[in-house]
Amino acid sequence: MLNTATVGLIYPDHAAEDDYPHAAALLGVDLPVAHIYGTDLHAVPELLELGSPAKLAHGVELLAPHQPEAVVWACTSGSFVYGPAGARAQAEGLTRVAGVPASSTSFGFANAARALGVQQVAVVASYPDEIARLFLDFLAAAGIEVVSMSSADIDTAAEVGTLSPAQVLDLAVANDHPDAAAVLIPDTAMHTLAVLPELEAALGKPVLTANQVTVWEGLRLAGLLDRLPERPSLGALFTEITTDADR
Repeated sequence: MLNTATVGLIYPDHAAEDDYPHAAALLGVDLPVAHIYGTDLHAVPELLELGSPAKLAHGVELLAPHQPEAVVWACTSGSFVYGPAGARAQAEGLTRVAGVPASSTSFGFANAARALGVQQVAVVASYPDEIARLFLDFLAAAGIEVVSMSSADIDTAAEVGTLSPAQVLDLAVANDHPDAAAVLIPDTAMHTLAVLPELEAALGKPVLTANQVTVWEGLRLAGLLDRLPERPSLGALFTEITTDADR
């Protein structure tokens, strides 16, 4: 491990959390995962409940024995569903409870795009259209222009977690846009880390995925990015590392 550096992740239910041990092994850091539970439906009421202060506080309690240097709420939809101001309040509340810098996957996307100098993106969403459009609103508030958006209309995180690498690749390739400087794939329930090299090779541009930016955001908050080796297998985000993004 990188001097036993630890970033704690609060993850909803079970779907693609095995992406995190993959990243931890590549980066030489500790990424303990605390699971919180609720209905995994991609719908506004359920997502608001999933990202509630009480749920996140329980996640912090579960992570406490690991003494993380930063904490990330590893759920994109469970943060952007609150809107830009609500998501910021959520992250600030999580910081207070955790006692260390904290953020969410939604802010990870905004900060990662900024770090790469990306302003125009294509969004390849697994969510139903109604939920995916809330992510577009969040990105717009961060100054990121979405030139195209696709929705796979998958109702639950559990279903998303069953997508194969080939299906993930097909979704991305089919829904790229020539004006997009990067492709964003926003669901932490989707397995993406192992297929990142293929995604970027096929698209010829950076690909930002939920589990990738979750890890990056946590390492950024912990001040560890400058100490990491470049890892091409984790995409352009980890080979063009910058630290000037600011939640």
